[in-house]
Amino acid sequence: MPPAQTENQLAITFFYYRDLPAAMRFYEDVMGLPLAIDQGWCKIYQICPGAHVGLVDETKGMNKWAPVKPVQLCIRVPDVDAWYAYAKEKSLDSLSQLFVNDEIGIRAFVFNDPEGYQIEIQSATREGA
Repeated sequence: MPPAQTENQLAITFFYYRDLPAAMRFYEDVMGLPLAIDQGWCKIYQICPGAHVGLVDETKGMNKWAPVKPVQLCIRVPDVDAWYAYAKEKSLDSLSQLFVNDEIGIRAFVFNDPEGYQIEIQSATREGA
């Protein structure tokens, strides 16, 4: 049996980039995420308490950059409409329409970061979603 979950300190999802400085500018300036841990060729940004995204220089990380990105970073926010207005103002790459998924109880939209990782911004439309 694994150790108690209360021992976990944080979660980090790592993305691999050819142009780390461009990715850093996007996550700092567009997404507004604070740099939590600077490891030089890996920059870790806090999304919310305990959840982080790590941006890695693909020439030094455990994995390499790939053209197809079969992952999505999803961020739940209290006001998806305000975020959608902001995303339109910034003309984010591959910005979708705002959509509702009644089956899972969300309103959301998606866009791509500078190297093609998809980001979903969502709000819950019902309790427990």
